[in-house]
Amino acid sequence: MEIYYLVLFLSAMLSTWWIFRHIHKIAILKNITDNPDARKLQKVPVPCLGGVAVFFGIIMALLIAGVEFEASKMFTIVCAFTLMLYIGTMDDILSLSPLFRLFMEVLILSLLIYGGSGYIDDFHGLWGIYSIPDWIAVPLTIFACVGIINAINLIDGVNGLCSGYCIMACIAFGVVAIWSGDQKSASFATIFTGALIPFFLHNVFGKKSKMFLGDGGSLLMGTIIAYFIISMLKSDSQLSFVANGNFGFIPFVLAVLAIPVFDTLRVMTSRMLRGTSPFSPDKTHLHHMLFRLHFSHIGTTLTEILSNMLIFVVWFACWHLGASVEVQLYAVVSLGFLATFGFYWYGMSLEKHQGRGWRILTRIGDRTHVGHTKWFGRCTRLLDRKY
Repeated sequence: MEIYYLVLFLSAMLSTWWIFRHIHKIAILKNITDNPDARKLQKVPVPCLGGVAVFFGIIMALLIAGVEFEASKMFTIVCAFTLMLYIGTMDDILSLSPLFRLFMEVLILSLLIYGGSGYIDDFHGLWGIYSIPDWIAVPLTIFACVGIINAINLIDGVNGLCSGYCIMACIAFGVVAIWSGDQKSASFATIFTGALIPFFLHNVFGKKSKMFLGDGGSLLMGTIIAYFIISMLKSDSQLSFVANGNFGFIPFVLAVLAIPVFDTLRVMTSRMLRGTSPFSPDKTHLHHMLFRLHFSHIGTTLTEILSNMLIFVVWFACWHLGASVEVQLYAVVSLGFLATFGFYWYGMSLEKHQGRGWRILTRIGDRTHVGHTKWFGRCTRLLDRKY
């Protein structure tokens, strides 16, 4: 079985690596780029078809995975992934209206739910709640998954952040899937991790070869994360047969998603309080605050991913020490609010007064600018040599 997962991983990674250069060339020739503006962080146009390259690697590896289990089990899921990539890529090229994109997200998630993937219909003992009726479960699933998809989409503003975060999330979900014997989810997690790694390297270290996921890629990855959540929180989840009594299904999911979910909640809440649309773009995300603290792209990415990993470690410690499901949830929520709401407001206060705390954090941020170092330059030259 280890060889099977290794083959899937390498197939996805090598396929994405091979196609990446060709997709990059197409994006430049057809001017499918993300252009700089007052809100965005890049200074030059960057190709934004990275999601198409990642999807190619996913499909090539899924062809191999289909040999191991029935392809019919993957059909609806792959259709949902394809449609979400298509809508996101259309948005990259044509700039779709937020309302139309939201409508399509709901429609595609409905396809995923009623096509056999299931829905969130079991709280697995949280607050004494287990199975919930379908008339609550279906809207809850769509609402939660739309929120997750857009949370992933909104962190795609920094080199390596969205792809690095999704690699971390896929590894976490993959480990749990292997533990529970869910071969389909474990295969998906292995494939997605492999397909994302070449993109992550080009996105972080590339200069001539740099490409963004684009809305196509970020919506695709959000849908993938949503699939994992549904497969874990549905009533017939394979994990429920192996997890012990205090395993917090919902705290685990929230720990994996903490930074994107709570930062999106903070941003959308602040927009509505200002009387603007929750979907209107601005520069109030956590990564914007880190940039104002002089953090580099790689420094910002590492800070947010490591913060999320710390929250996950705290959840794991709570579970391992026998804490109740409710205590696990309260710990994750408290840390999620502290790492997003608390840090952002603290940063705003420091920026306003420009005192000692501000100077300390900006000095730390300055140290994350490693683009001029020899090792970073070697990575860039290696990745850019055929571009």
